[in-house]
Amino acid sequence: MKTIKAVIFDLDGVIVSTDEYHFQAWKRLADSQGIPFGRESNDRLRGVSRMESLEIVLEKAPKRYLPEEKREMAERKNAHFRELLKKLSPSDILPGVVDLIKTLKERQVKIAIGSSSKNARPILRAVGLEDEFDVIADGNHITRSKPDPEIFTIAATRLGVSPEECLVVEDAEAGVEAALAAGMSVLAIGAAARYTRATRSVENLCSISADELLLAESVWG
Repeated sequence: MKTIKAVIFDLDGVIVSTDEYHFQAWKRLADSQGIPFGRESNDRLRGVSRMESLEIVLEKAPKRYLPEEKREMAERKNAHFRELLKKLSPSDILPGVVDLIKTLKERQVKIAIGSSSKNARPILRAVGLEDEFDVIADGNHITRSKPDPEIFTIAATRLGVSPEECLVVEDAEAGVEAALAAGMSVLAIGAAARYTRATRSVENLCSISADELLLAESVWG
């Protein structure tokens, strides 16, 4: 029976929630271009790279944009977002995260971040968790974002474990699909908990213990 030797966490919505900051930054950009953008549109951006998110935002744009204009817009959104990140503090860590990380480390289970965000390190630094992970794989290391499995494959390789020994914790459908495509078990939480393709689902990390996370294939296989 296999055991879980590494847990790979998505960042936003799993470790810390910056959803509202993303929404505000995209909303500010969209408003400046006269593009309708609301909460429903924002939900479609979960787990998606910055440039792919921009393409979704631009679906309702009244005009077409050149590639260089799109790059400038993406950078402007990121500048808005980075400014908002200055408000982050350890109090923004989601419930259950700190205790779970502590227990996994005590049991010598390797832990990593697998995030499409290029801001993963600044976010982790702001909440005081940058040094807690064995590996931080983020949008700066990939050419294809979720649902492509690249980010999780990179994390597993850098951790030195096989995909079948990894458990991914995700809150987005695109992330669940990426983990499954990588050959990993996946625990869906939050918005993804309703997604039936996940190996297992719980409401949040307070709803599952480290013992349950590390159970063998009778649960995760």
